Amino acid sequence: MSKISKRREALLYHSKPRPGKIQVVPTKKYATQRDLSLAYSPGVAEPCLEIDKKLDNVYKYTNKGNLVAVISNGTAVLGLGNIGPEASKPVMEGKGLLFKIFADIDVFDIEVNTENVDEFIETVKNIAPTFGGINLEDIKAPEAFEIERRLKEELDIPVMHDDQHGTAIISAAALINALEIAEKDISKVKIVISGAGAAAVSCTRLYKAFGAKGENIVMLDSKGVIRKDREDLSDEKKEFATARKMDTLEEAMKKCDVFVGLSIADIVTPEMLKSMAKNPIVFAMANPDPEIKYSLAIKTRDDIIMATGRSDHPNQVNNVLGFPFIFRGALDVRATKINEEMKMAAVKALADLAKEPVPEQVNIAYGETKLTFGKEYIIPKPFDPRLISRIPPAVAKAAIESGVATETIQNWEKYTDELYERMGSDNKIVRLLLDRAKTDPKKVVFAEADHLAVMKAAQIVHEEGIAIPILLGRKDVIKELMDELEFDEDVEIIDPKSDEQLDQLNIYAEKYWKQRKRNGVTHYDAKRLMRERNYYASMMVNEGDADGMISGYARAYPTVLRPVLETIGKFDGVNKVATTNLMLTSKGPIFISDSSINIDPSAKELANIAQMTNYTVKMFGLTPVIAMISYANFGSSKDPHATKVRQAVNMLHKSNPDMIVDGEIQTDFALNAEMLKSNFPFSKLAGNKVNALIFPNLDSANSNYKLLKEQKDVESIGPIMLGMNKPVHILQLGASVEEIVNMTAIAVVDAQQKEKRAKEQASKKAK
Repeated sequence: MSKISKRREALLYHSKPRPGKIQVVPTKKYATQRDLSLAYSPGVAEPCLEIDKKLDNVYKYTNKGNLVAVISNGTAVLGLGNIGPEASKPVMEGKGLLFKIFADIDVFDIEVNTENVDEFIETVKNIAPTFGGINLEDIKAPEAFEIERRLKEELDIPVMHDDQHGTAIISAAALINALEIAEKDISKVKIVISGAGAAAVSCTRLYKAFGAKGENIVMLDSKGVIRKDREDLSDEKKEFATARKMDTLEEAMKKCDVFVGLSIADIVTPEMLKSMAKNPIVFAMANPDPEIKYSLAIKTRDDIIMATGRSDHPNQVNNVLGFPFIFRGALDVRATKINEEMKMAAVKALADLAKEPVPEQVNIAYGETKLTFGKEYIIPKPFDPRLISRIPPAVAKAAIESGVATETIQNWEKYTDELYERMGSDNKIVRLLLDRAKTDPKKVVFAEADHLAVMKAAQIVHEEGIAIPILLGRKDVIKELMDELEFDEDVEIIDPKSDEQLDQLNIYAEKYWKQRKRNGVTHYDAKRLMRERNYYASMMVNEGDADGMISGYARAYPTVLRPVLETIGKFDGVNKVATTNLMLTSKGPIFISDSSINIDPSAKELANIAQMTNYTVKMFGLTPVIAMISYANFGSSKDPHATKVRQAVNMLHKSNPDMIVDGEIQTDFALNAEMLKSNFPFSKLAGNKVNALIFPNLDSANSNYKLLKEQKDVESIGPIMLGMNKPVHILQLGASVEEIVNMTAIAVVDAQQKEKRAKEQASKKAK
């Protein structure tokens, strides 16, 4: 993408359909006059009086306990420097977004128009009663040190400058594990810190808290080694000044065990790496370009243990592993501060989590066969769903034990369940899906590329590395759309009706005729049909010229489905293809099957749909828990509509005893875990969270899918084709650009899975 196009996309993202990235959403009913009289006058007086009697009641009657202020004066924004408070607001809103999606914490971003330390502190103190915690952000050093120190002393709520402590906490966890792998003692290793800003100072202090010795640490700033005989040192730099006689990074690196980079790109040379001790640990965390390129570093030393700040290399030191979860734990026990004990607890929890078996969902998301503790996995991945259940409890316990908590937690198991429940509204599954597609992008043919929305989606998947698009349609229109979107990349364009494609069309027509000649298809029919985009695109996939296909944006579902079924066909053992829709809801992901194809499936067909859905749910890295839906519960009706579902369940229990599937059951019981366990404790579903619903007919499945789709904060991905021999996915008529992008990622992941399955089968045959 050109810089102009990328700039435009970023500006449109922030400005449309409404400016900014966050909003305030009511949490109480407000539909009636009675609701409004409780929310405001006169009802609001009652909680006001209760808070006036006892100040702590503010946590009981307002959102203070889940509200954090992200506060900046814009003096040290990202890589942009001192751009001022207004220009920093998009970054602060972004931070608020991360708080919400990773830990369900609400945020107001506050931009303060002063660079005076006293004025800044006074402003924060004056607004502090509104908040349960303060996250300081993008404030330049050395002022940041004094601001945080004084606010921690003068306020009775948690205060943390994430720029200082976030990187320190994550890198400390990585360092502990790297030292274990390298079989080195933290009290004996020689450490070089490149950089002397807020993050570098905080990192070094935390390493010392875990046992690193000051005499073994050398810190450098832009002028070289920070030595005791230098006269230009701030108080923070004096704390780490060395008496050793050296001036340069090259000198400092000799025989050192650990290099921590928080400075600028490409300052470490291969010769410097070679001069380090055996099993060197290198954390090159300058962003976006590290102090030494990852590929160069691992090529230079095969014994290196390396981390960076980048997501495209192993061991990403990412602050999002820390700050949302640290504040979550602090808020949940109403801590008066975030102290060293709490930060160290977060470090230990992160380090320990990396040593546990990794959930399949995480392996799938990062395209790994099996992530295991070792040189390339020393810290958890940012999308690991276990973070919410590990870090906050560790931080909360440390707050309680260190005496800064004003509330306690009696039932830690219940608290962990509540943390998981908080994340039900978070649609991480989409990000996991897109990231997984990027690990091995496949060729996807867009059969309707001469439509603007389809072209926009193709541009996005190409530029994001999700897929390799093949654009099919009227070539002149496609070219015009590409010019309009500044999509100037070299991608394949195919017009089935052009003379340029005649040779390939004849090849496809001949193969199609051989497949269908006993179904009334003539040579003439085959050639005529190959000029139609969905037949041509289907043959591309069938013959391996494309790995997947996306169509249906501008045509009715059956119109697209027929060419696909005639050309590609079903997977071995599949009687009828079906679809499932992934609904991303406040209760977590829910798959709805069959939402598009089978009008009134038989019991056997329902069982088949459940099996295919089971496979698809696993494809997303989730454990399938499937409810077979009916208007009746477990034999309460003898009507054929209910008994059909019961028969399907009996078939599944016999043929697939390991599947977590049961019914017939009503939808509300399936989705309400307490009702289910209380009324039907004998069910396989009891004690499990249902994430897939198999409906008895198309009427019920499609109606429920459409109803859910229109609800606020519900996102739909699908319909996802089940049972096809090759990856083909048909859009809903008029799908949005985002939906097309998501469906393309589905097609890529589907292709990855089918390729993997084919290799496994070939391997079995070879044996």
